[in-house]
Amino acid sequence: MRSFLIVGLLGVGPTMAIAADVKKANILVILSDDVGWGEYGFQGGKDIPTPNIDSIAKNGVRCSQGYVSGPYCSPTRAGFLTGRYQTRFGHEFNSVAGQSGLSLNETTIADRLRAQGYATCAIGKWHLGGKPEFRPTKRGFDEFFGTLANTPFYHPTQFVDSRISNEVRKIEDDSFYTTEAYADRAVDWLGKQKDKPWFLYVPFNAQHAPLEAPQKYLDRFKHIEDRTRRSFAAIMSSLDDNVGRILTKVREMGQEENTLIVFFSDNGGPTKSTSSSNGPLHGFKATTWEGGVRVPFCFQWKGVLPAGKTYEHPIIQLDILPTALAAASAQVDPSWKLDGVDLRPYLTGEKTGPPHENLYWRFGDQWAIRHKDWKLVVANGGSGKPELYNLADDIGELTNLASKQPEKLKELQGLWDSWNAEQIPSLVPKEIPAAQKKAAKKAAKKAIPPSS
Repeated sequence: MRSFLIVGLLGVGPTMAIAADVKKANILVILSDDVGWGEYGFQGGKDIPTPNIDSIAKNGVRCSQGYVSGPYCSPTRAGFLTGRYQTRFGHEFNSVAGQSGLSLNETTIADRLRAQGYATCAIGKWHLGGKPEFRPTKRGFDEFFGTLANTPFYHPTQFVDSRISNEVRKIEDDSFYTTEAYADRAVDWLGKQKDKPWFLYVPFNAQHAPLEAPQKYLDRFKHIEDRTRRSFAAIMSSLDDNVGRILTKVREMGQEENTLIVFFSDNGGPTKSTSSSNGPLHGFKATTWEGGVRVPFCFQWKGVLPAGKTYEHPIIQLDILPTALAAASAQVDPSWKLDGVDLRPYLTGEKTGPPHENLYWRFGDQWAIRHKDWKLVVANGGSGKPELYNLADDIGELTNLASKQPEKLKELQGLWDSWNAEQIPSLVPKEIPAAQKKAAKKAAKKAIPPSS
């Protein structure tokens, strides 16, 4: 009965009456880290089984053209939490714990849902500032359990458990593995939610370097000879098991049909350092090529969204906030100036046009615009000049059409210039991403386990 009432609320069945006691939907957002577009079974990955993660797409909608607004960890998180291009408020690069964080002038999805009566919790990698004023419990979350920035999987650094204190503490337990511990806390927190609708945000640090995995997961992939790939597979298998534990808890609570579930990755895979596959896409993490900004992305809401559907129009992580607010029966105030849109009518088929005519990126000297099927891009490893591609025919960005389509190039350049004029300069030095990427690669090499 619950799903019938929600369908009526969404307008999917326009003749249905809306019952007064329809519950606000719960919101579960699961974020993976540095996973390439070609990984996961629902994306065509073959060598690492991911049945639990795949079930979200199987029971819901896979977005074949899902994007993030930044090709790097912290910018994507800033865009997701605010529903706005992070370049509008200077969050162009990674925040640096102890120095910078998500602008205090911005309102987060947790702020907005808590105002609607939701219990809110963040579990995992925050990466939006380490100073007390930037921490999750100051940004709309009732509870936080996780790290303030990048971390090893064992003995995680900058760790906070707000049930104990909002201050950083050391993890001394040698058996503490972040992926498993995050699922433990998520299941525990969900079990305590009795009287309120809830919003749970779980940004795992899997698959980010350093590549560390429990032996029991490494043993699953003894047939993979390459040590880096075997470690990557073990981490992903652990992630899938623990995502499954969270999904099972929601099901056991009887709340699956009243829960909007979103799963996506924060950017493309850093292929050379971790073996992550971006499939046919060009480029990788920290570039504005498709391989840097196009990610695995799917939604599930049983009884509301269709099951087993592939949605072909471009969407972006900025859309999650307004979609979640709509699921909460909350109105979006135009003064918030959100860049995302409510995806419900698009995913259900009520609206057939694309949610966005244009998507934009700016990452230092790299930038891009997607206008319908056309993409204009300046990215590392390119010519240094704007390159033009038709993604409908050329998903791998192999054939630069700039010289053959000068009018189209001019049109897209004008659109991007207009958007760029609305952004502000980065509040974080652009050298930071390169330095952090170098450190991550160095850590990854050190953490590769010996062959077994």
